Formats: sequence, structure tokens, C-alpha cells
Amino acid sequence: MTSARVSTAVLISGRGSNMQALVEAATDPLFPASIDLVIANRPDAEGLAFAQAHGIKTALVEHKDFADRQAFDGALLAELLAHHIEFICLAGFMRVLTPDFVACWAGRIINIHPSLLPDFKGLDTHARALAAKVSEHGCSVHHVIAGLDEGKVIMQARVPVMQDDTPATLAARVLREEHRIYPLALAEVVREMD
Repeated sequence: MTSARVSTAVLISGRGSNMQALVEAATDPLFPASIDLVIANRPDAEGLAFAQAHGIKTALVEHKDFADRQAFDGALLAELLAHHIEFICLAGFMRVLTPDFVACWAGRIINIHPSLLPDFKGLDTHARALAAKVSEHGCSVHHVIAGLDEGKVIMQARVPVMQDDTPATLAARVLREEHRIYPLALAEVVREMD
């Protein structure tokens, strides 16, 4: 077991609230990962300002600047390597990564998804959960593999679905659990790497 913390990048597309939860967890010197880089694919991603305010290096790799996913992923990889990153957390990163990129980071890339996988892969999970009339919903942290939201689940949290829930109220309840379990799951996976 080494004492060095695992250098971690968080990839975001928006406000980065899960990234913020990871940054806050990593302020504990005993947390096994350090958040050293935040990359966004959109210039208006609000999470970039939060990262900068906390002294974390940031990079913008705008997907619109690239002809295809391979070129975009190549630019992402270059940023990650330039900053000596060892581990990646996806936090509301709204891009599907290429199989080659995912293979390069096998076992070292995780994602948080707002459903109890394998249920409701993809988008609009809260509305779909309500339409399906499920009694409980939640979130999952999982390993990222080539198949969308198909990697092995590391940790899940469940919330009850209330009769008067809207997608927004359900999303808010799930998001609180996302913020709780994502740092726990990151710590667990990183400790297992040693």
C-alpha cells in the first residue's frame, strides 16, 4: 500500500455537482484519490469555475471542434496524459467515449448514473422510472466499458418513489444520494488498485 494518492480527473459537461462532491471528499488528506484535473466538453460548463476556485487545473476539450469521436477522444487522452492522470471519474459527462478510449482506461474509469442499473440505462431516467410506476429508484456507480451504462456496478443507493413525485423532485432525491455514494465508490475502487 502506497501513501501517494491516485491522481484523478473528473470529466463534466455541466454544473458538475458530483465533481464538487468528489472535490470536497478529497480535501480529507486520508482520502485515497486527489482531484487534480477537471475537463469539460462545453465552454459553458459551470463546474469549471468551481474547480478553478478550488485551485484545480481545468481544461476545455470542446467536442464541436473535432471531426469525429476518435479525434475528440484523442484530444482528451492528450490532456489526461499531459497531467499524469491515473484515474477518471465521469460526472454528468454527456459524451459517449469510443471503445478504444475506454479500453485504454480499463479498470480506471467509473461513472455515476441516475438509476438502479441495469434498469433505465441512458437518458431521462427519472421520467422513465415514474412512467414505469416503480416503487423505488436510485443511482449507481459503475465501471465504464464500451457498452453504454453496462459496466459492473460498484455501489448503489435507493430512494423511495413518492406518489406525487415529478421527474424534478425524484431527481433531487436521487442527486443527494449520488453525492453521498460517488466519493465512497471512488475510494473503494482506488484502494482496490493498490
